[in-house]
Parts: sequence; structure tokens; C-alpha cells
Amino acid sequence: MSRPVCLSWVLAAGVLALSAGSSRAAPATPQEIALANRLTWGATSQTVAEIAQMGRERWIARQLHPALDEPLPAPAQGEVDALALAHTPLAVLAVDLEAQNKAANAMADPVAKQAAKDLYQKAMNEAARAAATRSILRDLYSRDQLLEQMTWFWFNHFNVHLGKRDLRAMVGDYEDSAIRPHALGRFRDLLEATLRHPAMLRYLDNDQNAANHLNENYARELMELHTMGVGSGYTQTDVQELARILTGVGVDFNPTPPPMKPQLQALYIRSGLFEFNPNRHDFGDKVFLGHTIHGSGYAEVGQALDILAREPATARRVSTQLAVYLLGDAPSKTLIDRLTGVYQHTDGDIAAVLDALIHSPDFAASLGGKFKDPVHYALSAVRLAYDGKTVLNTGPIQGWLGRMGEGLYNHETPDGYPMTAPAWSGPGQFAVRFEIARQIGTGSAGLFKVDQQGAADQPAFPQLQNALYYAALSKEIAPATAGVLDQAVSPQEWNTLFLSSPEFMRR
Repeated sequence: MSRPVCLSWVLAAGVLALSAGSSRAAPATPQEIALANRLTWGATSQTVAEIAQMGRERWIARQLHPALDEPLPAPAQGEVDALALAHTPLAVLAVDLEAQNKAANAMADPVAKQAAKDLYQKAMNEAARAAATRSILRDLYSRDQLLEQMTWFWFNHFNVHLGKRDLRAMVGDYEDSAIRPHALGRFRDLLEATLRHPAMLRYLDNDQNAANHLNENYARELMELHTMGVGSGYTQTDVQELARILTGVGVDFNPTPPPMKPQLQALYIRSGLFEFNPNRHDFGDKVFLGHTIHGSGYAEVGQALDILAREPATARRVSTQLAVYLLGDAPSKTLIDRLTGVYQHTDGDIAAVLDALIHSPDFAASLGGKFKDPVHYALSAVRLAYDGKTVLNTGPIQGWLGRMGEGLYNHETPDGYPMTAPAWSGPGQFAVRFEIARQIGTGSAGLFKVDQQGAADQPAFPQLQNALYYAALSKEIAPATAGVLDQAVSPQEWNTLFLSSPEFMRR
């Protein structure tokens, strides 16, 4: 069944056809633009031109197997490189901030103490803002758009909340070192990378989990949310046994290893702030999901993760979540069966599962029909409006995401933000989107204002209405949308209406 071509598809096609340096005379096809909208954070002329030049299959292959070390375009990379987190290891940043907090709490003078605590909070907030800035710049300008989408997806799947304890200092490194390198790799590797990161261990309290003093929080969410899912056959006893396996897995800011008996010293593990402390581990045998795991230290954790990653329930749950994220709210059982089989056959190769999903008939039929969640809406609007021009201030985008209810690192509970349309299509959501459309449509919304007191915006007006509209766009959009756009009395109003249109809300 044919599907109306989205406004953004046609706009990007026209921009491509009009842009200098295109390698072919013919404009991009709607299918190429639809693919760009689904597998990127929003179509731009550069992305669509790349698909046209490389060909669909080569471009998809590059997205599935990117080069992690490829820099952003120079202006955006320069902004990232200027951030402290880009050259400060987590072990240094977190320890320094912890020392700052302790020093503030130790002050006797109440005025000086409050001033020092305010400085600490400011530093923590700046660490979180820097993480969000780097993430947004990558989303807007990286060639490896699928990698950036999957980094967001997996952070949401393995969610942590920046408001707990000292996680504001950790979320940037968690995203960059635990999630992003494995976002298109093996699920088993991603699972362990998140387990070993201090942000996860702090967030779900496993740093407080010790022999004879069990804390089951992480063990429960590891099974319920990260792998098998509710109702998949595990029991409360399995949760307790997994918690026993995870005893001693924690965080240590002290550079000096703890004292321990000679026979335990070889079992001690330290990597950055991550620590496995055998003094705190339950060395008794466990029976987990029907498997006997003998007490041996951290090796037990690896065995448990192998079991969880290869559970059929995990394969099916991960496959279903990927399909909902990249295809639609109700993927077919046939597709999920196919993706589950690919996951099991490849031992959890995420890129292989995505390859099967992208080449499925269901994926092709879904293009242009998935409602954008807030992150996709905001980023696609900026990518399309400024088409490669590097923003100088991501603060407005961070604010928009917060107002729409999908702020970066800001979902309090471990389940992450919902991926289905009903969560984001209420009247209040649309009201906020219309206001964001007005801010972008009538000017630069502060995106090109260097974050300094009194600094003026650099000139950057979005040019969304041009000859393209009359040559192509007006022939493809729904009559009702065209009628509304025709009533605009200024380019600013036209831009606002365009970014508020039903067609632009879909990808």
C-alpha cells in the first residue's frame, strides 16, 4: 500500500537536487530520504547525498559497521574537544568532585560551607551539561548516525538517572565508554560493560551488595529490564542467587586496595573506579536459572552473564525492543521470530539483528509512519532547519527535551523512557512542540549564541520555504497541510507551521 511522502523527505530531496557538488543529476528518491529519516536523527542534504552516492546497501553497511574513532566535522569536534570531560578520565573527575564535596561538608563556618556546597553542585551540574552537549553534537553532526541512535537506545535500555548520588559526574563516561563502543556489537559485551560501570553500580545500589548483607536491586533489574523480562520464567530465588553472585561487585574511590587475606589477593580486581572485592563476596555455590555456579569470585559474574545473554527470553525481548524503536509500536510476530532467530544464531550480534530488521518487508512498509518521540522531534528539526551548520549552544535543545519530558539522563526509574507513540502524543506534548517549532521557525532560538553573558546570536535563519516548496513540496503534502501553509503571512510563520505539521511529526 502506498504511503504519503513526509514533508521532510521531499524537503531533503529538493535540497539535494539543488545542492552543488551532487554526484548525480537526478534528485534523490523518496525511498532514500525515508531511509535517512529512519536510520538517522533526521534527514539532511548531506546524508541524503551520501546515500545517493554510495548506494543504499553500501550506506547501510557503513552505518551498521562504523569507525568509532571518526571525528565530527571540525567546528563540532572543536566544541567537543573543549569540554573538560573529553580529556579528564572518570576516575579523576569523580574523585576530585568527591573530595570537593567532602571538603565542603567538613567546613565549620555555615556561610563558607554553603558557598562551597554551591560550588560543588555547580561543578556537578556542569559535568552533566557537558555530557549532554557532547551527546547532542554527535547526534546532530556524526556521519555514523545509526551508531548515535543506538547509543541513545541502549542508554535508555540500561537507564541510569543523573539525579541519584554522584551520577552527574558519571553519566558522560557511562554513555561514552560503556554504551557507545558496544552499541552495534555483541549484547553480551554491552551487558558486562554496563555492569562494570560505576554509574550502574551506584544507581542500582550494587556497591552496597555484600555477603550476608544482600542488596537485590541490581540483580532484579538485570533480569527484569536488562535481559529476560517480566514473566519470562525466572523466580525470586533466581534473583536472590544472582544477587549473591554479584556480591563484592562495586565502586571504590580509594586508590589503595583494601587489606585482605593472601589467598584472596589474586581474586581482587580493580579497573578505574570499578572494583571486585573478594572480602565482600559470597563464595558459596549458587543455583541460577537451573545452572550450578561454584563459588570462585568474579568468574561467577561472567558465567551468569553468559547464561542471561543466551536465554531465549533475552533474545526475544531485545529483538522486540529494537523493532519497536526502529519500526513501530506493534511489530509482527513473524518479524520478531525472525529477529530472535538471528540473535540466537549470531550469539547476540546487534548489528546482525538490525541488518535483518532493516531488510525486512515490515521495515520498508513502516517508513514514514512512526511518530517521533521528543528526542527525534527536536534533533530532526534542528538538523533539517540548519542542514549542517554547527550550533554553538546546545542549551536550548537540552531545555526542549526537558520540557517535552525526555530530558537526557533524566528518567528516574530503571525502565527508561517509553518508545511507543501514545506516551508522546497527548495535547500537552503537542503544545510544547508547537512552541519549539515557533522558536526554531522564527529565528535561531539561541542555538548560535555563544554561552556567554550578553553575547549576541550569530546570523542563522532557517530557510525552509523556497523554490523547492513550489517545485515539489506542494505536490506531495496532504491538501489540508498545504492549505494551512498557504495561509502563512511570513517566512517565520511558514517555518513554524511546517515544523508543527503532522507530516513532520512522523519519520
